[in-house]
Parts: sequence; structure tokens; C-alpha cells
Amino acid sequence: MINILCAGAGNMGRSHALAYHNIPEFNIVGICTRSDGSGEKLNDELGCEYPLFQDYYEALKQTKPDAVSISTYPDTHAAYAIAALEAGCDVFVEKPLAETVQEAEKIVATAKAHNRKLVIGYILRHHPSWQKFIEMSHDLGKPLVMRMNLNQQSSGDSWQTHKNLMSSISPIVDCGVHYVDVMCQMTRSKPVRVSGLGARLSNELPEGKINYGHLQVTFEDGSVGWYEAGWGPMMSETAFFVKDVIGPNGCLTIEAKEAAGEGASADVDAHTKTNTLRRHFSELDENNQFVKKDVWTETGDEPDHDSLCRREQDFFLNAIQNDSDLSDHMDDAISSMKIVEAADQSFRTGEMVYL
Repeated sequence: MINILCAGAGNMGRSHALAYHNIPEFNIVGICTRSDGSGEKLNDELGCEYPLFQDYYEALKQTKPDAVSISTYPDTHAAYAIAALEAGCDVFVEKPLAETVQEAEKIVATAKAHNRKLVIGYILRHHPSWQKFIEMSHDLGKPLVMRMNLNQQSSGDSWQTHKNLMSSISPIVDCGVHYVDVMCQMTRSKPVRVSGLGARLSNELPEGKINYGHLQVTFEDGSVGWYEAGWGPMMSETAFFVKDVIGPNGCLTIEAKEAAGEGASADVDAHTKTNTLRRHFSELDENNQFVKKDVWTETGDEPDHDSLCRREQDFFLNAIQNDSDLSDHMDDAISSMKIVEAADQSFRTGEMVYL
């Protein structure tokens, strides 16, 4: 039995706690949250009376867990993760791993020094359809052109959550690590330079904070990619979801029909839906007509958000039980952090950043 302390009871924290609650090998020894009432609400949903804490360090001291799950705002990730690792705990931490590359590298170094497992919440790595998307991209040839975005038209509680997040991190960093990680898996090449831009589209944000960002990354093999992310009530529902990769041999596109409805950009379940992968072939005959017709692949296995979080925690459990080597997993998290941090630096300095 693995005794686990859950830090954070928001959207992600709730889903991870639900997974731990339903996996027999985990035993929740405490839920830590700074928000009044959120711990009680989560306990009600789980039908349990797990101990509740507001002070993370006190919870760590009292519960003496074997593992810690961190689903708090990014500004606490580094301190919380390092404290847990130094206490001898294995750690699951939501993306982004930290606010800065320097902090992320310190977390990884601490995990290695204490021989503890560190799993970062790259949820798309556990989605069978996104795994298929990456696998099929390898047939497109090189270089690749990768086009991805995820804009969210938010209001009410969602807009408040976004504002809270943006007090410490921009959308291009928070969400960008997911899709930059996908690009790196598609190209299997080293990123060499990054440029970025951003905009502050709301007076509700503190000075210097942005709610829209765009990055462009060039890889050693000549592949290029862009990613766009914006949060807020002003964002457009049109073309908020673009997932497209192009190569000499054609292109591959996620046609996410379920992610195209009214209000879909604010629906976390819609963010991972793929529905259909459309493969286009570039080969022409002597009359410059296409030799092959486009092929649609129905992805079929479409786990919802809670099910994906369950798969992440199954991965975490397997890493602990079977002493999995997570070196590549941790190094990949650092690589994606370097790209999005470089994009943020580029926007603020107006200069391209060379990696």
C-alpha cells in the first residue's frame, strides 16, 4: 500500500484524487488545499473523510506519506516537490514542472539524488489517440511543419481560475509544454531556436502579465512548429483547436468534431478529444493528380479527463512498483520547459532565443 498526500483539490487535483481513491494500491492519507471548502467538497464526492490540511508542510510532517501528488498552482511546484523528495517521497507533479527551467532542473536533480520517482503530468502521453497521432506523423518524411493551438474562451469560475494561473505563469508556458512535447516526439530532433510574442488583452491582469501567447520553434532537422494559446472572455471560439502536421509525404490532421461545438474551448474533456485522424497523401501522377485518396482513421478509444488522469496514476504506480527508469521522462520535461521559457523570453526581449 502506497500512502499518498494530495496537494490541490481543483480541477486536476480532484481528478487525480479520484484516481488514487479507486486504485487499491494507493491510500490517501491527506488532502491539502488553500481554498476554503474545496477539501470538504472533494471528500463529499469521494464519500470519505480523508484528513484535510491547509498547510502543506504540516501535512507532509503529520502524514509521513510514501508519495505526494502536487496539483497546485505552478508557483508552489518547486518548493512542494523538493520538500517531498527530500522527505523520501515519490512525487507526481502537474505540468508545468515549475515556473522556470532552473527550478525544474533542481527538482529533477533532487529526485535523482534521493533515488525517488518523479512523474510529470503530461496527460497527452497517456492518450491512445495522441499516441497514434505521433506514430502516424513519422510516415510524413522530414522536415515537418507542426501547427497547434488551444485557445480557451473562459468566463465565470473558469476565467477566475485562468487569472489565478496567470498571476504566476502565461498560457503559452502552462499549456505550451504539452504540445511542444508532442512536437519533440514527432521530430525526434533537437530544438535550436525559438521566437515568441504575446499580448495583454484584459485590464484585469496585473501589469506585465499576458493572456495570449504564440511561439515558433525550429529544430535541427529543419522542422518547424508553432503553438498558440489564449485565455479569457475575449477569445474566439473559431479555430480554437488546430492540430496539424505536414511533411513531404502529406499531412495528418486531428478533426475533432466534438471539440467544435458552442462553448467547447472551455471544456477540459474536449481538449483531448481527437475523434478522427485525417491522413492526406502528397503523391501525384503524371497528370499532377493525387494518386491516393485521403484516409480517415477513427480513433475509437477516447478516455475522458478523469480516465486519462487514472492512466497517469497507473503509470506512476507502475514506476514505483517496478522501479522504472524515468530519466527520459524527466529530461523530456526539461526540454519542453526550455522551449516555452525561451518563447516567453523572446517576447519580453524582442529577440530570437538560440538554445
